[in-house]
Amino acid sequence: MDLNLAELEKIQLDCAKKVIQKNVLTEIKTIGGIDVTFEKSEENPTKAWACIVIVEIPSLKIISQEIVEGIINFPYIPTFLTFRELPLIKKLYQKLSFKPDVIFIDGQGISHPRGCGIASHFGVETGAVTVGVAKKKLCGNYNTLSDTRGSYSYLIYNNKIVGAVLRTKDKVKPIYVSIGHKIDLETAIELVLKTSIYRIPEPLRLAHNFLQKIRKSASL
Repeated sequence: MDLNLAELEKIQLDCAKKVIQKNVLTEIKTIGGIDVTFEKSEENPTKAWACIVIVEIPSLKIISQEIVEGIINFPYIPTFLTFRELPLIKKLYQKLSFKPDVIFIDGQGISHPRGCGIASHFGVETGAVTVGVAKKKLCGNYNTLSDTRGSYSYLIYNNKIVGAVLRTKDKVKPIYVSIGHKIDLETAIELVLKTSIYRIPEPLRLAHNFLQKIRKSASL
């Protein structure tokens, strides 16, 4: 595959200019979590699955879940996750008969070297309200936070706040929350905490668990 990374960087930079970093919703009743897994993550192309689980808040009751399967033919390259996973995620979103108010994406939002990770890119392209929820830091620095659930430190990159390092459970590793699209950071933090019982917010945790079952059954 002949990749022009400079051209892809330009796409990300253009996308970053279109991200809306303020709330567009006055009421949020449902939150979805989208995750992707691969049959053989080290290979390309590979079969992959994308899943969304939608919950009500504050009950966290599951009201919908959907999954799609496809072939991903873009290699894993750090900071270019969008081009690997976005087509399958968009296919999943288009399949939904019911779309949640907000969607958590397993990945970065604006906490990205070019300001447009997969959560932001998906939001801009679909118009969905999105939040990036990542397990690892991609860029930026932050101050030490306490061990208490709800404590957080702003993630700073190029002298700008690009996200928050948030502790969702006492004495458990924090996660990295960032604006995806059409939301502000404080609201994103609040929604992640509202939906977190364990380290990972329930919509994403449930989607991840469901995908692991699908992948294991496919390999039998």
